[in-house]
Amino acid sequence: MADAGRVIAASPPRGWADPVLRLRVAIVLFVLVAWETIAWSATVWPNFLYRDVIPSWLAIGKGVATLLANPEYYWHLGVTASEIGTGLVIGGLPGIVVGILLGSNRTLAKAYEPYLYYLGPTPKIIFFPIMIMWFGVGPGSKVAMGAISCFFPIALSAAAGMRQIDKVLIRVGKSFRANTWQMATKIYLPAMRLPVVNGVRLGLGVAIIGTLLAETRLSNRGVGFLIQQAYSLFDMPRMYAMLIVLFVLAIGANALVGRIGRFDAIQQR
Repeated sequence: MADAGRVIAASPPRGWADPVLRLRVAIVLFVLVAWETIAWSATVWPNFLYRDVIPSWLAIGKGVATLLANPEYYWHLGVTASEIGTGLVIGGLPGIVVGILLGSNRTLAKAYEPYLYYLGPTPKIIFFPIMIMWFGVGPGSKVAMGAISCFFPIALSAAAGMRQIDKVLIRVGKSFRANTWQMATKIYLPAMRLPVVNGVRLGLGVAIIGTLLAETRLSNRGVGFLIQQAYSLFDMPRMYAMLIVLFVLAIGANALVGRIGRFDAIQQR
């Protein structure tokens, strides 16, 4: 006889019984059908929409296949990836340091943190002319755009994570007379791991945006340059193909950072 006081938790629905999965599939199908309908209507009623502005999925699929078969594309992709990665390191590490300082000192937080909130949402592309004057038209200005883009979300996330650290851990570190480096590496960073990972994920997204925008403005290499080139030639299938591939790669990189953070959290338990 089952214990009357036992509460049996219902197992979550799996497969097509999951309403969330059905809703996600419905959204994707709606977008695909709506896109194809608009592409078809542009060929029937040219005055409704310029022809080939929204190509069919078949044309985009051919563009993706052609793009992935082109070795030159991978060279440009490597250029963009190196610029984004370098910018993320240059902007992310100071962001973590600034976040720790602001999160551990109320006076510094009250004095300087409002500037981060004011400058954080500012479109960083307005600083691109300054980056060009400082670092030239080469990769340096693109790296600088990625660095300045990712600095703010990482710094704010690190500051918020610093304030969430259990005060007991800090007192334990001080009782063992840990120096500043030991406190940062042994106490602060492990305890604020998840906020920092979330900040890095946000920083990665804005670093990608900042770098690509800089490449579309003034560059002769990188994925942003290829997208601008396809737009100038009105090669819409190729342009959309590059956007789709870039979208998939960005999702994969973001998911990888999140998975690394979760893996580290499990290892610490």
